[in-house]
Amino acid sequence: MNTKPLNPYRVYLTLEGVTSFAFAMIFMTSMIYQVSVVKLSPLQLVLVGTLLESIVFLFEVPTGIVADVYSRRLSVIIGIILTGLGFMVEGLFPYFGTILLAQVGWGLGATFMSGALNAWMVDEVGEAASGPAFMRAAQVGQLTGLVGLVAGVAFGSLRINLPIILGSGLLIALGGFLMLFMPEHNFKPTPREDRNSWQTMAHTFKNGSKLVRMRPALMTFLGISFIGGLYSEGFDRLRDAHLLRNFDFPDVSLPLLGDLKPVVWFGIINVVGMILAAAVTEMMRRRVNTNNQRLVSRILLSADAMMIVAILSYAWAGSFIVAVSALLVARLMRSLPGPLYQTWLNQHIDSEVRATVLSMDSQLNALGQIAGGPAVGGVGSYVSIRAALSISALILSPVLYLYHRAGQYKPVSAVESNPEAVAVAA
Repeated sequence: MNTKPLNPYRVYLTLEGVTSFAFAMIFMTSMIYQVSVVKLSPLQLVLVGTLLESIVFLFEVPTGIVADVYSRRLSVIIGIILTGLGFMVEGLFPYFGTILLAQVGWGLGATFMSGALNAWMVDEVGEAASGPAFMRAAQVGQLTGLVGLVAGVAFGSLRINLPIILGSGLLIALGGFLMLFMPEHNFKPTPREDRNSWQTMAHTFKNGSKLVRMRPALMTFLGISFIGGLYSEGFDRLRDAHLLRNFDFPDVSLPLLGDLKPVVWFGIINVVGMILAAAVTEMMRRRVNTNNQRLVSRILLSADAMMIVAILSYAWAGSFIVAVSALLVARLMRSLPGPLYQTWLNQHIDSEVRATVLSMDSQLNALGQIAGGPAVGGVGSYVSIRAALSISALILSPVLYLYHRAGQYKPVSAVESNPEAVAVAA
């Protein structure tokens, strides 16, 4: 069968739209499925996430060889299909072992996709056109993700694993579509000295450690990232289980929806959370001067302080409404710091070592998730989910001091323009 490759821009938008739709549909019910159908314990829930993070961390370098040496198109296609197969296994076979196997497929798929898709896009359309393409794709992804969320609620109301099966099938079909229509005309193998490798990762940590010793400000930021990983795995994996196991969902019936099942309630929570996050992010974009270091540090400190209080309130809430309100606040405060933190971090990194520090930042966050998740999950299984969520909140609390400390450092630009500020920055 002879097929003609499509315009890369259209292929990219299609890929982003379909993957956002499929992932939104899958994630809408996957945690409910793991808790209510597979009946995973809190420790098992966290171990699922820990395995996923471990696979991504360990295989990021080996799978990158495919994109660097052979083909970015091939790497993307392998990633999409492996991810779809992983979720298909999860949806069809409700056992702890098969869900662990599914994480291997998803994790490997994610590492094949990581970096390869964006690199393919830039190669095929050029650097000048890639910026608008990325922004348009983000808009398409937001729209199709919202539609996928609604579809997940609708299909999940019929059968809780149906969105997982349909979403995974859609990803596999997308892989077939890419085999037929995804072009690759401008790929050039990456020179050996520029490829990712274990030596490169070790070199990153070695150079990064030297840099951090010279600039304690960076140690503060990396500490924030590591602590963020330590607390997040337990909270992410146990927050839905807490609502499902410790609360009675209100008995509400609506004309078109009928009796609201838990999956519908989670859909409502997710949609409200998305709207709140979008509104607050836009308000921050318009009103916050990101060059005002003290203001940014106060916002980040306040957001995490409110999140700690919200997580504790969620853990010990006595009613469904109070719990949902606290959960929405926690999710909102978690989404708020992201863009501000990234902007703030980059202002404190010299341009020539930016890639090294950002790589260390992401690696330390992943290590934090791997290290912190099982312990919190164990508390959830052998004490209570309420206690596990409380510990997650307490693990996060040291970042308040770190944000306060980081707010006293000068950005790189200020240090370069004022040599006397070097001591403060260091």
